[in-house]
Amino acid sequence: MPRRNLIFANGEYYHIFNRSAFRQPILTKKRDTSIFHQIVQYYLQSEPPTKFSYFNRNRDKYKKLDYRQKIVTVIAYCYMPNHFHFILRQEAENGVQKYMQKIQNSYSHYYKLKYQTNGPLFESPFKAVHIESNDQLIHLSRYIHLNPVTSFLVEKPEEFQYSSYLQYFENLPLMIDPDIVINQFKSKHEYKKFVNDNKEYQRELNKIKHLIFK
Repeated sequence: MPRRNLIFANGEYYHIFNRSAFRQPILTKKRDTSIFHQIVQYYLQSEPPTKFSYFNRNRDKYKKLDYRQKIVTVIAYCYMPNHFHFILRQEAENGVQKYMQKIQNSYSHYYKLKYQTNGPLFESPFKAVHIESNDQLIHLSRYIHLNPVTSFLVEKPEEFQYSSYLQYFENLPLMIDPDIVINQFKSKHEYKKFVNDNKEYQRELNKIKHLIFK
């Protein structure tokens, strides 16, 4: 993996994103996206008992997985057809790098085996931006949850099943921990309004971003 200037520190938050090689759609089929999501969840464990590929073939041997100790915590995510976004909090030394390496290697192995392809599946190891303020964090969560709306895959963020948006409003044990975002609003309804009020603006910005970002 190439050296990075960004230092990953425990307790800090990061925007992690990557794109498929040649922008090919690799997360469009329901089964494939489900496997990717299972991999994302599986490697949260600080010490997974085996590789995901073996675990997936022998689930009856692993009745209970231990998620009490994690290498990262997922705050938000979105899986688009040819790219993905995460907000991660690092929980263990080198947690972000180890986590991203494991999930991308595991999904690449699954995808290449299934479709008999060669070459890299992803454009790069991954890209990362340190989140330096609460304001940056909440706006980034909105950007991520609006990604499928911006791309006109759906009209409303709740219609897209491959993001963490709906989990922000559920009172169930979750893979994610949205509290750092939700607690900055008076209510979950206020966060929902915060997201939806920016929908059209983000769509318009997306139309002209090629004129802004050279």
